[in-house]
Parts: sequence; structure tokens; C-alpha cells
Amino acid sequence: MGDCASKISQILDDMGRASAIAQGLNKPITSGERLRNSEHLVYLLIDPEGKGTVVGLLKVGSKNLYVYDHTGAHHEVKPLCVLDFYVHESKQRMGLGKILYEHMLKEANVLPQDLAIDKPSENFLAFLFKYYGLEHIIPQSNNYVVFDGFFADRPAYTNMKKKV
Repeated sequence: MGDCASKISQILDDMGRASAIAQGLNKPITSGERLRNSEHLVYLLIDPEGKGTVVGLLKVGSKNLYVYDHTGAHHEVKPLCVLDFYVHESKQRMGLGKILYEHMLKEANVLPQDLAIDKPSENFLAFLFKYYGLEHIIPQSNNYVVFDGFFADRPAYTNMKKKV
């Protein structure tokens, strides 16, 4: 692995560990090796005042999921999912998480309610409510969270398979 790739891998490992600690997880869900062996995408936020210091991470990827809508109907979908989201504790409450999240939404051309969120923390749920008004969770049997509006008029979901 080249020097640049090695450094990026180390940054991903470090940020993944910090994210896991902040979320109270036993092990990181983001690492350089895991990213190399997946089709996930990671957005890194660089501190504008910190000589290139990485202060935020947002990992997304499409996943095949079985989810319930608000009527209880079961659907097979493949939405873009938020898999990991972390802003260093020293840089929280400065709007940096919103900058990072907004960038991802724009690049992915999705609305906040279009995403499935993997095991969101209470802080992340508060963030989603504060900035996007997302509060009505549709309960799921897996670890993902979808919000009211997830199934609303989106061409990507017109071919859903209803499961009984």
C-alpha cells in the first residue's frame, strides 16, 4: 500500500475507534481495511483551522433491507444508509456535523428522510430532529431506523416487493 493510502487508512482507523468509543460500541464499525473491502463511501471533514486535521467522518452505503412502513407492510428495499457518523468531541456544537451531513445529502442527491440509519445514537437522533425535523420513527425489527417520509413518492421505491 502506498504512503498516502496508508495514511488515509490510519486516519480511518483512528476516527473509527473514536466513533466507537463515543457511541459505546465494543469495536469500531469503520476502518481502512473494512472500507477497502466494501462499496461504502466515507466523507471526511477537515478542520479549516487545524492544518489538515480530520475532525469528522460520515460513512454511507446502500444495503438490502427488509423494512416496515407505517401500515405494517413489509418491504424489501436498497436505500442509502448512514452507517457511521462522528464529529470529534472538541469540534461538536459548532455546526461542523451539519456541514458534513449537508455535503453528503447534496452529493448523494437524497433528502434526510430518504436514508436508513444504522443504530443511531440519541445524540444523532437529536441532531436529525434539530436540523431536519425528523422525529417520527417507523419501528423496525432490525437495527435500522427509518423516519416518516421514507416511503413517500420516491421513484427509487416504486418497485418495492411487498412481503407477507
